[in-house]
Amino acid sequence: MKTITRYALVLSTALGLAGGASAQEYTSGEVTKIDAAQKKLTIKHGELANLDMPAMTMVFVVAEDSMIEEVEVGQKIEFTADRVNGRITVTDIR
Repeated sequence: MKTITRYALVLSTALGLAGGASAQEYTSGEVTKIDAAQKKLTIKHGELANLDMPAMTMVFVVAEDSMIEEVEVGQKIEFTADRVNGRITVTDIR
């Protein structure tokens, strides 16, 4: 029984489900360029705490193709980003 409990704890920690895990915070930004063909957005953004990254302008890939259609150059957004398959990726936009 202890082995199953230990395994469940390790699994929940790896998935970020253990106590103390929090939802990712949104970061403010402004879309400065859209590359629809490459599915990339250039965003001037505030600090990305989860990536230990200061405010800057940088290119992101998008997690879903439809995100490209949701924004336009000059638009202020709030977004989340994370490392996905080794690439810094916009995972949500609102």
